[in-house]
Amino acid sequence: MTENILAPSMLSADFKVLGEQLKQTEEAGAQYIHFDVMDGIFVPSISFGMPVLSSVKGATAQVMDVHLMVTEPARYVKEFAACGADIITIHLEACEDPGAALDAIHACGARAGISIKPGTPVEELIPYLEQADMFLIMSVEPGFGGQAFIPESLGRIGQLRGLLEERGLEKDLEVDGGIYHSNVAEVLDAGANVIVSGSGVYRGDIRKNVADFMEILSNHE
Repeated sequence: MTENILAPSMLSADFKVLGEQLKQTEEAGAQYIHFDVMDGIFVPSISFGMPVLSSVKGATAQVMDVHLMVTEPARYVKEFAACGADIITIHLEACEDPGAALDAIHACGARAGISIKPGTPVEELIPYLEQADMFLIMSVEPGFGGQAFIPESLGRIGQLRGLLEERGLEKDLEVDGGIYHSNVAEVLDAGANVIVSGSGVYRGDIRKNVADFMEILSNHE
């Protein structure tokens, strides 16, 4: 049985007190930190990269869950692994050869994830079900924080979990975009086990927000 995991999205943190806020999420029970890398090409926004990852890696013992929203991400896999990425997720739509990119991640000793945008059919992940360690369903269009959850994502999560179960694969299924305390149970019910939340964690009392998420995740059957 896969463990339920909370991955607060650092994109929503206050960078003036970043180390302190990451520590708060760790102390309240969040197992991962979700690190969104955007290049301004694959997605419209530009976020942060390797120097920031190197800096925060020492601030917390949490798993560094690096989400590369960049064109041809295989170019940067070695560098992100060297800077402390534990999991590196690439976008299927951003790669000429997604399988080669996943191989490159494994060669660096990191866990490999693959993500799809809301408009990409779930079936396109089938060739990588054995190869990848984690699958990320975007429940908003990637590139901006604070968007509303796309309801059709629940069916996509269920479809992907079904494809994995048909093959006897216990893999992590991560969901990112518009997840709050009010809808996380639905996302878990659909088949996800790794929950990314930015605004839902960093807006307001961080410790309480994480504790409330962890209570739902821990009690979910």
